Amino acid sequence: MNIKVHKLTPTLGAEVTGVDLSRPLAPEQVSTIRQAFLENSVIVFRDQHLSIDQHKAFGRLFGELHVHPSATNTVPGHPEVLLIRADESSKRADGEEWHSDVSCDEMPPMGSMLYAHEVPPVGGDTLFASAYALYEALSEPMKGFLDGLTAVHDGQVFAKFGQQAKIPRSEHPVVRTHPVTKRKGLYVNPVFTRHIKELKKQESDAVLAFVYKLMDTPEFQCRVGWRAGTLTFWDNRCTLHQAIFDYHPHRRVMHRVTIVGDRPF
Repeated sequence: MNIKVHKLTPTLGAEVTGVDLSRPLAPEQVSTIRQAFLENSVIVFRDQHLSIDQHKAFGRLFGELHVHPSATNTVPGHPEVLLIRADESSKRADGEEWHSDVSCDEMPPMGSMLYAHEVPPVGGDTLFASAYALYEALSEPMKGFLDGLTAVHDGQVFAKFGQQAKIPRSEHPVVRTHPVTKRKGLYVNPVFTRHIKELKKQESDAVLAFVYKLMDTPEFQCRVGWRAGTLTFWDNRCTLHQAIFDYHPHRRVMHRVTIVGDRPF
């Protein structure tokens, strides 16, 4: 076993080398990958050659696969696999604002695995931010204020893009405790979070605007550049991400497998 983990930044992100995800993995390999995932929140595998079934099989090593509640862009015959595509006719790309995948679900996804099939010659990176770092940067009085507050998340953004099947709406703690690492992180985002339940609208808007501005802090981020055959696996419980749509009119084609999570606490 030659798996090695190379950090991208001190805060989050790592590249994992020495493993072929198309082949059955030994328990020791899965354990090493799982530990790298928990320690770095975002892990990147390069030069992989995966079929759709192999992609799904890797996802299932970490849990049941999630089926998006409203998506119309699934791969035919594979409801667990989202097709993430932008090309010369696209006016926008999926995920251009900071978000945690489907945080409006009652039990939001634990993690997501995005696999690159076709990438532009330059551009199309993904930014990630650490929810741990956002929380840990706060003063103790601000941490105390936010602890115990509840945010309302809803999926109205899906309706805007014609995804009408089901519009989930849920309430989650503003400060979420990771179920494995036990570290605390901020669990709000501008795509799905509507307001903080216990605050008046102006108060909620001000607090959320403050948190969203923190997400743009470079020290809290890592940036993943894509090549065909790259798979990135991130922890939705403690990260946020946004896609950068800077490659028009070139094409970017990805498949995403998402893993069922648990109720935030």
